[in-house]
Amino acid sequence: MEKLIVLGTGHALTTNCYNTCFALTHENEYILVDAGGGNGILGMLEKAKIPVANIHNAFVTHRHSDHILGILWIIRKIAMLIHTDQYEGNLNIYGHAEVIQNILTLMQVTLDAGIIGLIGKRIMLFPVGDGQKETLGGLEFTFFDIHSIKAKQFGFRVKLKNGETLTCMGDEPYNSLCRKYVENSDWLLGEAFCLYRDREIFKPYEKHHSTVKDVCEIAAQLKIKNLVLWHTEDRNLIHRQKLYTAEGRRYYCGNLYVPNDLDVLILNEAEASW
Repeated sequence: MEKLIVLGTGHALTTNCYNTCFALTHENEYILVDAGGGNGILGMLEKAKIPVANIHNAFVTHRHSDHILGILWIIRKIAMLIHTDQYEGNLNIYGHAEVIQNILTLMQVTLDAGIIGLIGKRIMLFPVGDGQKETLGGLEFTFFDIHSIKAKQFGFRVKLKNGETLTCMGDEPYNSLCRKYVENSDWLLGEAFCLYRDREIFKPYEKHHSTVKDVCEIAAQLKIKNLVLWHTEDRNLIHRQKLYTAEGRRYYCGNLYVPNDLDVLILNEAEASW
């Protein structure tokens, strides 16, 4: 049974929730997708009861600080486990060529030689190209360029063991050049910076982000069965789920999820657990 464990749901500058990142589970393995902006990722993993020793695969979508910096803390933690014989196998980190170089540079300027020495031995950095397929934790991933107008960014489409597909578009609006990867997905992970009604307050379009209305309209057009909205503002977390769901229902009739940090979605069932 695959699960999606939500580790964070906020955009870069949120303070009431963690930056958007998550883990996919398959059997006893956890595949980490992005890691937020700092060592808060370690606390979120602990709260989610995810053993760091069971993370052997990670994917970083792009170089923005709220997505890439947390991976350094994952590397540092796993390096410690390796040096104390508490970690089996390798840590495999995937991303497009530029983000892999960014990770390597950050490691070289922030981490000690004992950790740097594990690169290519126990900590493996794998650049992936547009349309490239790789197996992570027993699941087949197809990585694709989302054609960002800001920092280069990749998403992915993964085939689950029950035959369903899950697609991650990163944290930018859908580009029609990605249609073959996104259309008819059973699950779509989409960013929704704010409510459409609040667009003048949060200025999502100036940041090249979407509103709830925008994402839901696209999901309806692309025949998405289950839509997850996150990478949001955090002004009203208590009512966010209710407000975003109400607006989304006006444009999308599939299963709509607006999770909070540490929520779990059961991907093999019609309804997710909360």
